[in-house]
Amino acid sequence: MIRRRIKQVRRYLITSLLAITMTLGGVANAKDSAPVAIAIHGGAGTILKENFTPELEAQYAATLKKAVEHGYALLQRGEPGEKAVVETIQILENSPLFNAGIGAVYTYDEEHELDASIMHGGTLNAGAVAGVKTIRSPIAAALAVMQVSPHVMLAGAGAEAFAQEQGMSPVDNHIFDTQKRLKSLRQAKARMEKAGITHGGQRSNERFGTVGAVVLDKHGNIVAGTSTGGMTAKRYGRIGDAPIIGAGTFADNASCAVSATGHGEYFIRYHVAADICARVKYQHDSLEQAADDVINNVLVKAGGDGGVIAIDAQGNIAMPFNSKGMYRAKIDTNGKLAVGIFREWLPTSL
Repeated sequence: MIRRRIKQVRRYLITSLLAITMTLGGVANAKDSAPVAIAIHGGAGTILKENFTPELEAQYAATLKKAVEHGYALLQRGEPGEKAVVETIQILENSPLFNAGIGAVYTYDEEHELDASIMHGGTLNAGAVAGVKTIRSPIAAALAVMQVSPHVMLAGAGAEAFAQEQGMSPVDNHIFDTQKRLKSLRQAKARMEKAGITHGGQRSNERFGTVGAVVLDKHGNIVAGTSTGGMTAKRYGRIGDAPIIGAGTFADNASCAVSATGHGEYFIRYHVAADICARVKYQHDSLEQAADDVINNVLVKAGGDGGVIAIDAQGNIAMPFNSKGMYRAKIDTNGKLAVGIFREWLPTSL
């Protein structure tokens, strides 16, 4: 009798362990097979093929490809979306080709003031920094604001002090200097002087420099991030849309994640990133329809130029722009890579 009871208990335990193992295995397999996707941009503007040498075009394409592939690899490993967004953007921040971090444009006073933001679509948590001069990676500081502080946006000296408390050593502002951007500043100031204006002497390709990333991770979360050096020859502490949640960056698992690039004042006034996601959530527009309508209809009618990258929880990607070009790249849920600079995508062999 006792022996039979022991056998029954043993059989029950074995069956239970097998069931638990199969359940855990199923969860693991589901996570392993969960789709991931990523889209990035390096700014929009008057980007014309005739202004590019083959070597320069190849440099841009290679850097975009490196960044998007790095982010995609992190997502495939199951890393959280915010990690993929930050590390992807840091590759672009570290390239003098783009207006973010190294290579940031100059203010009127020949300094660099940087902005960045990030938002998590699952929690709706967000972090941003604005007008910082001594933070090596603004997107990393924005992540710290989101994860460590109770706030959403920190600016100027306060943001820099917070970053130092998080272990980010301050850097000299000249670390962001490049001859290319200094030349652009002097040209812009010459145009401003000739026109008798105190601001607004930038060409569109000087205005629109921004970098960003949007991702879908294996946990089903979508995340968006944006980083920029702002507008060439900006004055008076001007801040654009990049660090403003809802304007230049937005993410909500129930709709979409967006990172914008363009004339920031228009993106702020028209709440571009949040408007796209609201159309998806409340009007049930497709991601492509919502993004295209805001960029190529609403903004165009208002006189605003630029573009966005957007992704939803199913991994659909939209990348509309109403300017001549937009530095961009994506890897979709099927693992297909595409890189673009001008209106058409570049050959996939890059």
